[in-house]
Amino acid sequence: MGDVLAGNHAVWEFDSDSVLIRFARGMRTPRLFHALGPRRIPLEAVSGVSLTPGKRDTVVLRAVPRLGADPLMEAAAGQLREVCDPYRLVLPGERAPQAAAFADALLARLGPDAAEPAERFLVGVPRPALLKAYDARVGFDGSAITFHWSRTGATSTKWKACDQRYPLSALAGVEWRSPEGPGGHLRLLLRDATGDPRPDHDLAAAVFGMGYGAVHESLPFAAGVLAAVRGRAAVSSVPRARGAGERLHHLSELHSAGLLTDAEYATLRDRFTAESL
Repeated sequence: MGDVLAGNHAVWEFDSDSVLIRFARGMRTPRLFHALGPRRIPLEAVSGVSLTPGKRDTVVLRAVPRLGADPLMEAAAGQLREVCDPYRLVLPGERAPQAAAFADALLARLGPDAAEPAERFLVGVPRPALLKAYDARVGFDGSAITFHWSRTGATSTKWKACDQRYPLSALAGVEWRSPEGPGGHLRLLLRDATGDPRPDHDLAAAVFGMGYGAVHESLPFAAGVLAAVRGRAAVSSVPRARGAGERLHHLSELHSAGLLTDAEYATLRDRFTAESL
């Protein structure tokens, strides 16, 4: 395609097999976008695209990521505020025809498996190095995650247990709870053990707090660890949908998880229903 769309916080450049998203540098741009840097989204990582009216005479173009394709969105699990959605581009209303043409062209290039879960991550994320949470400094050296407890922030349970180290081979996944809500934390999901349900007592969890573990710091860290964990083996736990009924069920799951708006869900539901007839 080779075309470019410039929105309020990003520029999208489309080519034959991907979308390159370059985020603007500025005070009004969400800090998460600054942390992510340019992102190339393969079209095989997209399950749909929508164009809807926005606020104050704007239109919103949104690409819908496939389940299992982007570790950032997998880690976020529907917790990102709309303004921080990296797949959302807001444009002046006068550019609606141009945006509509791009949306139609993108839809035309999506493959037959677009609505099915991806078998592996298709979108890259920055490799994390260090996260400063309220009760710990969490490090990742590419092979293991370490927790160095804070003398003032950590509970006595964590402090008495001393620092902890978990190799990637011991992990099944990562749980991220946004610091913008109550109970924000980063928890490693262990293969052979169950941690304390209280994050402030779990030796495989770090608790966020005011000024510690902000979204732009903690979510890329969680996504990078998740990508490393999944990268050790194929994602065999995610089933591939085959029939029309299963594809519609998958769309319902995306909608329930907050990865699809009502309008996006309705558009894709009608499209796949029509294809099955």
